Amino acid sequence: MAQQVYTLLVQVGRSQDDNWPEGAIGAAMLCYASGVDEAEAVRETVAVLKQAGLSPLDGTGYGTLAEREAEGHEIGAEDRALMQRALDENAVIVAQTEPVFPGDMDDGEDEGDPPTLH
Repeated sequence: MAQQVYTLLVQVGRSQDDNWPEGAIGAAMLCYASGVDEAEAVRETVAVLKQAGLSPLDGTGYGTLAEREAEGHEIGAEDRALMQRALDENAVIVAQTEPVFPGDMDDGEDEGDPPTLH
């Protein structure tokens, strides 16, 4: 099976040297990761984020470029270039990182618990 690039949204918790703003309880990271299937892309992403000193908590897969296009997602040139880079380099590319603060997600959990992305 050929390598493909998968779009993943990964939730990470706080880590000692994460440099996120005070009060943040973690971050949501949009990643493009190569793999022969989505499971491999997720494993590689988790491994890379852990190696970088981050604490991955949860992830959601959004499929390949073709799958996303079939669902009607609009994907700009910059994102396409990052996806191609992930494929060319057999890499995990973090395209965007957004800090998460208490109250950012309405998931019914206690405020002190890390939220879960759905």
